[in-house]
Amino acid sequence: METQRVSRPFKDISLSFEPHPVTKDVPILRNENAITRSVRNLVQIIRGEVFFNADKGTNIQNTLFDFVDIASASSVQSEIETTLAKYEPRIENVKVFVDPVEDTNEFNVTVSYDIIGQEFPTQQFSFLLEVTR
Repeated sequence: METQRVSRPFKDISLSFEPHPVTKDVPILRNENAITRSVRNLVQIIRGEVFFNADKGTNIQNTLFDFVDIASASSVQSEIETTLAKYEPRIENVKVFVDPVEDTNEFNVTVSYDIIGQEFPTQQFSFLLEVTR
């Protein structure tokens, strides 16, 4: 019989460090917001940027020097999926969609996932990757 994993509540501080207007404390991100911020950070961190953990992050910046096509989109997708599988154990059913826009040399990226042990709807966020030449 398969056991169901139940997740505990998660908390993280907001990296904007803008104080709360009333309490003047650094805002706290909770549950799905904390996990979404963690997923976004993992995707946007450049491999080698994190001290004492040089393997953390993605290597998609190197792909941005290539041509914007289906092959490079596949490489970006694979890199994001591998990083999330390795460093974010609180999520499952990760789906990454990378749409190359050849006319403007950019990728539209959408990441969707489910949070393990919580009754939240499928989380999703999108961002734009621009080629640097």
